[in-house]
Amino acid sequence: MSVYRVLDKLEAYVHEGTWLPAGFRILSEERLMEFIEKVRSTLPEEVGRAKTITREQDRMIRAAQDKAQAIVTEASTAHEQLVQDHEIVQRARTTAEQVLREAEARAQKVREGADHYAAQMLAELEGRLQNALGSVRKGRETLSAAPRDAARAQTTPAASLAEAAAKSKRAAFDAQADDTATLEAATLVKK
Repeated sequence: MSVYRVLDKLEAYVHEGTWLPAGFRILSEERLMEFIEKVRSTLPEEVGRAKTITREQDRMIRAAQDKAQAIVTEASTAHEQLVQDHEIVQRARTTAEQVLREAEARAQKVREGADHYAAQMLAELEGRLQNALGSVRKGRETLSAAPRDAARAQTTPAASLAEAAAKSKRAAFDAQADDTATLEAATLVKK
């Protein structure tokens, strides 16, 4: 039986009681105690249900708050991860651009160095060829001047040829010595 039914019955019993002239009613103490006992016996059941409902409500509110906090924490973590990923991508792009610029600069320096080395080697080869050409010209001049000098000096042709060959060898030796000195100087410049 519910508390409300017991209270309704108690109220009906009070209304049924006998009236006294001073506005009081006569009620049976035993009957009143019976109703109070029924209220007490029914009350814990109702109060227990109310407490259970209150506890369940509190538990549901806490669970909802915990779930909301977990969602907020997860969203915050996901946001931070996205921000970090974006920053990592930005840093990677910046680093890649810097590495590319450095590689292009190095390649340009290597090209310039190779061009400079090739120009230096060509100039050196040109010098050697000019020395060799000069030696050939001196040899030819010596040979062509030798018959004229031989007629003038009235010396033997064999002596003129020997003298021309010696001059030609001397000129070639001088040219080779000049080439060796130029090559050594170029090697020192490279270092």
